[in-house]
Amino acid sequence: MPRKKTSAQSAHPNPAKRPNPAKRPGQAKRPGATKHPDPDPNLPLPQQTLVVGPGPSDRTVCLPSGDVVAVPDAWSLLPPGDAGVTRRVKAAGPTWTMKERKGRREFSKGLWADAAQIHSAKEAMESTRSTPQYAKAKAAAKVRREEKQEEYVEDFHAAVVAFLNFHCDYAAIGKRLASAVTEHATPVGSGTVARTQRIPIERRAESAVIAWMRHQTTAYDNMAIARVKGERREVRRQLAAQSRKLLEKYRSGAANAMQFCPLAKALRS
Repeated sequence: MPRKKTSAQSAHPNPAKRPNPAKRPGQAKRPGATKHPDPDPNLPLPQQTLVVGPGPSDRTVCLPSGDVVAVPDAWSLLPPGDAGVTRRVKAAGPTWTMKERKGRREFSKGLWADAAQIHSAKEAMESTRSTPQYAKAKAAAKVRREEKQEEYVEDFHAAVVAFLNFHCDYAAIGKRLASAVTEHATPVGSGTVARTQRIPIERRAESAVIAWMRHQTTAYDNMAIARVKGERREVRRQLAAQSRKLLEKYRSGAANAMQFCPLAKALRS
């Protein structure tokens, strides 16, 4: 006897294309899930611009397919760190950008390109940087970056205060907490959630507070967490729930909020 279709199955004309309920519309792909394009099989590798991984030896790389190939003899590795030279080398092309994945993130390990191409780019960049115009432009850019950073620190601090929303009786401790979180999270290059542009500043503020509390008001840093998939995420979820429960005492104005409170102790130290 044929099995009767459920309402969910019959609601969509093509069950194979039924939307996944676990994935929200417009949800971004998980970081680290990017698949770099494979080389064009019709062109020699040295004529292509590729993204590769480090190989098992110094002058080998790993293609997206997993194949290991040797770097052309005339090529050299330009270390990461000089964006101006890197841009010029890439513009002259072709190049192999070497990236290494650690967890869910990718880190640049340098740029393979023709040695003469790299040498020419370095000389051109040095010539440009020796001009008064370049020095003036660099100084002006530094001022703009500093002004932008100051504005962001102010906006982020305000977002943290708004998220905390402490009762007026605890306004002072709320400001101290906001300052501590902002000081930790906002420096350029800190790599914290406050520096990401992928989520609104309100969510950055919330995540930064929870992260600060996880390290300052819980035993997270000394926990022995089993190396099981999802275990660390579950521990962090539980600690986040504890932190939110603690914050609610300060929001509600509870008379005993500071009594034996790890947050009050962390802010005094």
